[in-house]
Amino acid sequence: MWASRPGTNNMRTDVIRIAVLGAESTGKTSLSFGIAQALQSMGLTATAVPEVLREWCDAQGRTPLAHEQALIAQQQAERIFSIAKGWVIADTSPVMTAVYSDYIFQDQSLYTNALTHQTQFDLTLVMGLDIAWKADGLQRDGAHVREPVDTLLRQALQSANIPFKVIYGQSEARLNAALLAIQEGVTHINSELLPHLRSFKSAQTQREVSQYGLNQGKTAWRCDLCSDADCEHKLFSDLLKTNGAWK
Repeated sequence: MWASRPGTNNMRTDVIRIAVLGAESTGKTSLSFGIAQALQSMGLTATAVPEVLREWCDAQGRTPLAHEQALIAQQQAERIFSIAKGWVIADTSPVMTAVYSDYIFQDQSLYTNALTHQTQFDLTLVMGLDIAWKADGLQRDGAHVREPVDTLLRQALQSANIPFKVIYGQSEARLNAALLAIQEGVTHINSELLPHLRSFKSAQTQREVSQYGLNQGKTAWRCDLCSDADCEHKLFSDLLKTNGAWK
């Protein structure tokens, strides 16, 4: 058991932890720092926690072996949970190490501790696969690994009953989608965020009013910013049924 594991959410009020998870090349790093900068611009204390794996690969000049995965997961956890105040935006968590250990080495031993740590986050954001894959360092294997890794990640979170929001969009749209998800997901814990996010809510309302007009009075289209995992699953299930009917 990793000694850095914190207490439950109900026992703390000084820190809010948000995990940004997803397959490789899905914008986790950019979004993590973007969220932290946005919160800082609102006058809030926010820290973006960088990914240990990226630094490890740069330092060692290679990707980790199976027996080295646990230490990387532990170091990631220690970085995240050593911060006890303010907003903590984690560029991945031990869950991603567990997922890659499962995918690459067929080693599922890291899931238990990783998912226990994941329950201590106030919000889990999972990156959609709508961003084009780009080569970036040793830790990236190729576009072909993104879908199976995404599947394993969602299965792991669902197996532990950990809710998550799926984030889509390009550049600023992705950041805005994440901020809206944060507004919906964590304001019940700390109300200080509410007045700061009114501008994002206002912008979204204006967008819906415009779309309402374009749709000739029909309900505004919102799925490009929808982050509900169950809704997303239903959407794609319905699309598959429809496509099947066309054949």
